[in-house]
Amino acid sequence: MPETHAEDALTAGCLAALTDHGAQVLPVTVDGGKLRRDLFAGHDLPADLAGVLSLLQLDHAPHPELPDVPRGYAATVALLQALGEAGVSAPLWCATRGAVSVGPADPIAGPEQAMAWGMGRVAALEHPDRWGGLIDLPAALDERTAAMLSGALGGAGDEDQLAVRQSGTFVRRLNRARLGAAPGTRRWDPKGTTLITGGTGALGGHVARSLAREGAEHLLLVSRRGPDAPGAQALRDELTALGARVTVTACDAGDRDALAEVVAAVPAEHPLTGVVHTAAALDDGLLDTLTPDQLANSLHAKARAARNLDELTRHHDLSAFVLFSSFGGIVGTPGQGNYAPGNAYLDALAQERRSAGLVATSIAWGAWGGGGMAEGEFGETLNRHGLREMAPEAAAGALRQAVEHDATCLLIADIDWERFFVAFTATRPSPLLADVPEVRRIAQDGTGQAGSGGEEQSALVQRLAGLSEAEQDALLLEAVREQVAAVLGLTGPEAVWVKRAFREVGFDSVTAVELRNRIGAKTGLKLPVTLAFDHPTPQRLAGFLREQLVRDGETVAVTALEELDRIEKALAGVAPDDAGRTRVVRRVQALLTRLQGGSADEVPVGEEIESASDDEMFELLGKKFGIS
Repeated sequence: MPETHAEDALTAGCLAALTDHGAQVLPVTVDGGKLRRDLFAGHDLPADLAGVLSLLQLDHAPHPELPDVPRGYAATVALLQALGEAGVSAPLWCATRGAVSVGPADPIAGPEQAMAWGMGRVAALEHPDRWGGLIDLPAALDERTAAMLSGALGGAGDEDQLAVRQSGTFVRRLNRARLGAAPGTRRWDPKGTTLITGGTGALGGHVARSLAREGAEHLLLVSRRGPDAPGAQALRDELTALGARVTVTACDAGDRDALAEVVAAVPAEHPLTGVVHTAAALDDGLLDTLTPDQLANSLHAKARAARNLDELTRHHDLSAFVLFSSFGGIVGTPGQGNYAPGNAYLDALAQERRSAGLVATSIAWGAWGGGGMAEGEFGETLNRHGLREMAPEAAAGALRQAVEHDATCLLIADIDWERFFVAFTATRPSPLLADVPEVRRIAQDGTGQAGSGGEEQSALVQRLAGLSEAEQDALLLEAVREQVAAVLGLTGPEAVWVKRAFREVGFDSVTAVELRNRIGAKTGLKLPVTLAFDHPTPQRLAGFLREQLVRDGETVAVTALEELDRIEKALAGVAPDDAGRTRVVRRVQALLTRLQGGSADEVPVGEEIESASDDEMFELLGKKFGIS
């Protein structure tokens, strides 16, 4: 919990809810101003930790050293990293208050807290083994909502994005927008001045061209370098030829005072009527590697600039206030842990503006063609995840359609659904996608279905058990090649060279994590994120997997004893005459008989145990099986 909210009613309510419902709670108070990866170095965390619930996001005041970064969000990133450093595999749940809305009567109260939701969607893909989920809470908990919180944390199943409200627990779903070819409720007429941030960039340029063709009177293109940006003069000439008046201005939209001067300078004859925020800074990396400075760089260009635009234009009569969000903020993409949070904030800001009666449309884009961020490695990552490039003209048309239909939050993308489904369910189920018709069909047909990791592991281990060492190596090598091909989007395992290093075929930190997650899901093993670099070729990786999966007798014995310890703890509080306990005892009796070479149907010792006291049972076990 954050130091600043240690006495908060919601904090107290969460602690009480967990305690009242049987959890043993270990409160840890954190100073959100100190971002330490070794956060738990001074804490003796229990080995049987069942889960971690973070309330750090409640503190959304600016960080004292990084004013563009909320303290709670920075601390949440540090917490995720610290848990990894400490080797804690218990699932992490992040709680927020008013970060999401479940309907028109449930306004957004803290859009800054939505950053954790963007980060969490990426964490679920990068760390499926130790990510729990996201849960939004009301201002305070009563008996009913406290029970809902405990129930969600203890029995949500695959659901990992929830909101607890007095009326019930809500889950998050992606649904198709029914816009079609129907006319909108209004027309976006770009009269007056339209301000476009990132205006000299690829996306800003495409939007400007589209508006110029629609008769825009004055386009105010704002970017950090302004007229000195590459291609700025050519863009100005092109837009002028289309009939628009064009002003190109150098301004950091994340600097409120500088942006205020730009807004104040808008000519009276062309009053400000539209805002389109396309500016962004891609300073990404895996969540485990992000630094506080990276958080600040990304949020300054995306989130801080959006808030400045919101605050500085509220008194203007705008016909459009458009925020360019991203697919990563809605669904998550591995390696985008520093980009998704700012985009999730934009979606929440649009909803906050709507609640205040202001226009706002936040569009989570897939990949635009024609330049921009979707080129290079970032574009390759999107393509691997089933997001194909959209023609700029088509995307600009969809933008206009979204504004004219008065949409608040929308995802627009050209999606290869089978590739998309596999990419986002290969290592972790994604209930978010369950209501999309194409996803439902693919799941029902079984095409692209990843299946249960536990079932796959069991089947794989059984297949290995009856094979020679050479055959085991061959089977695992083929499995590795299948996953490598899936990650890189190759035609099949035969396209993967067995002795060629992963780095040589295009693996980077993001694809390495994807490979680790896929292999972890298939084998059931807990694997390091450095797997592809520790074992740099398919052949060497297959050999490592065989060592982990094909165990000798001593390893099996240690694992079995650990499981017996777990069963013993589970039964400790069950009454001796409980029917469930009796069934377990009989199952153990049958297992002991089989291990001793007898038939499971012949359990004469069971009759003796059935009526024996505890002391007599231990004496009997000692005589029969040599257990002391």
